[in-house]
Amino acid sequence: MKRIRARSLAVHGALAAIALLSLVPILWMVSVSFMAPGEASASPPPLLPREATLDNYRQLLAQAGMGRSFANSALLATLAAALSLAFNVTAGYAFAKLRFTGRDRLFRLLLGALVIPGQVAMIPVFLMLKSAGLVNTYAGVLLPAMANVPGIFLVRQYAVSIPDTLLEAARIDGAGELRVFWSIVLPSLSPILVTLAVLSFLGSWNDFLWPLIVLADDRLYTLPVALASLTREHVQDSELMMAGSVITVLPVLGLFLLLQRYYIRGLLAGSVKG
Repeated sequence: MKRIRARSLAVHGALAAIALLSLVPILWMVSVSFMAPGEASASPPPLLPREATLDNYRQLLAQAGMGRSFANSALLATLAAALSLAFNVTAGYAFAKLRFTGRDRLFRLLLGALVIPGQVAMIPVFLMLKSAGLVNTYAGVLLPAMANVPGIFLVRQYAVSIPDTLLEAARIDGAGELRVFWSIVLPSLSPILVTLAVLSFLGSWNDFLWPLIVLADDRLYTLPVALASLTREHVQDSELMMAGSVITVLPVLGLFLLLQRYYIRGLLAGSVKG
């Protein structure tokens, strides 16, 4: 018994040390963001600011227009999460419970598309958006995020577990397909909905390459793109750049910590169902 307890303590101690080690860069980033200009460039670099200041955050929000970029990212990430839920959930449910010609073949084809890197499709998608006049618009940023194969697969694997007898009973009672989907399917999919919403929100918030390609107007920039463009003028201002990184990271980190219980529950449930 003592040996098992000692082994458990050793494992938990090692995990705690690894977790603390992974947090060190984030904690130092937050610390540097409160330092005076040039303070982080000292050798050796200080761990804590001599006098904490909010000047870096004030400069970002007032002079560099990061407040507008923050609002842009929040708007796009929220819309991307909502659209992803609407399209991925309906498609995943259709592949799981609705019968139509070529359903299984089409689903296998979608799964095969997972091996194709997303960057390969960027040029064709950009050309289609350009021909449609959607370049330099938020619609052009959101269209590729409306549906994706991992999201469809995640919902489909979870929806397979919904009993067919439950759906048939509702249809026999006179419920239409829309009523069945709204009253029975969606409540049954609630754990995976939170997981998919978090994944979509985080993916859109952290996306850098696609908004950089589509958006040309700096007033439309998302937070990662605006922060990258800021490095051209303030590449030596480590404290200012760290403040921008904090503004970028902490909101999504807080969201993940707030919803992690539902997020992990949805992932685990989706992995064992179907």
